Amino acid sequence: MKNTKILRLIPALFAFFIMGYVDLVGIATNNIKIDFGLSDTVSNLLPSMVFFWFLILSVPTGMLMNKIGRRKTVILSLVVTFLSMITPLIGYNFTVMLIAFALLGIGNTLMQVSLNPLVTNIVNGKQLASTLTFGQFVKAIASFLAPVIAGWASVKFGNWRLLYPIFAAISMIPMIWLYLTDIDENLSENKPSSFKDCFALFANKSIVFLFVGILVHVGIDVGTNLTAPKILIERLGITLDEAGYAIVVYFIFRTIGCFSGTFLLSIISSRKFFILSILLMLVGIAGLFFADTTMLIYLCIALLGIGNSNIFPMIFSQAMQLIPNRNNEISGLMIMGIAGGAIFPIFMGIASDALQSQSGALMVIAVCIGYLAFISSKMKHSN
Repeated sequence: MKNTKILRLIPALFAFFIMGYVDLVGIATNNIKIDFGLSDTVSNLLPSMVFFWFLILSVPTGMLMNKIGRRKTVILSLVVTFLSMITPLIGYNFTVMLIAFALLGIGNTLMQVSLNPLVTNIVNGKQLASTLTFGQFVKAIASFLAPVIAGWASVKFGNWRLLYPIFAAISMIPMIWLYLTDIDENLSENKPSSFKDCFALFANKSIVFLFVGILVHVGIDVGTNLTAPKILIERLGITLDEAGYAIVVYFIFRTIGCFSGTFLLSIISSRKFFILSILLMLVGIAGLFFADTTMLIYLCIALLGIGNSNIFPMIFSQAMQLIPNRNNEISGLMIMGIAGGAIFPIFMGIASDALQSQSGALMVIAVCIGYLAFISSKMKHSN
């Protein structure tokens, strides 16, 4: 029985690795910008094409999941993600890459909404929280491997896009494995959430504050992913292959922050930990405005990674406590907040082009952190 559970769990955990493909947008966007000579404003449209779909498809995905089941929805997400990985192999131009990024966003939306619920059909009780945490760790592996593989492929073969066929091949493993795996699912008798149900929650001001909190959290995440390498290139004059490791630093410390947060949140209240997280980010973003050495820049990026690592679960849990009998609608609304990754990079690109400096992007990130500081007063003292 235990072996059977493990055999069902492994492909689901493997899917978390594929979920991490969404974070390749940082290194890919920076390479595309250089390859096509794009401005920050234009190149930052690429991540927007990814995260835009969270706004549109989160609730419909939940409705689809009620019709075809969680396992089939995850398999569909893996198929779409596979297509996003092979699209750049067809041709390499800006239009093709926009399509590839859009497919990546659609696939990731399907996966974000369906994968966690699927895991609940395999494990439960005390094992569930640790399993989901481990899933996020597996996801983070893909996040920091993307710039490493892209840099290696660029130096070794002169083609960073070899990242795509490698990731495409890996994505086939959980796709086929899950297709061949039977997982018993609990049929939900709840009425599927609709757009009307979700948006009606905006009548609650606390929901609005927390929803915008998710928007800016993802804006900080994607913005740092995009901006960190550019700061190293701008101030130290190094190549993108070298600067891409700034993304690795960010995601390594973001992963460390997730695990440390699991323990710290059992000791101190979520509000105190939320404030501590914001202070770390404030120090990090302030330092990036004047940091001019590799180590200092890396230190500031690490602080942003640790500080931003637990913001989503803290805001999400606060939102779920507000109206317990509307958790389905609240969950869908908070997932839609991931669309912040589509909104803020555009402002960062415009600001950077206007100032002819990455300080413009840093200002936008600083405003996002400032908003989180504002809502910290509204966080409850819960554990």
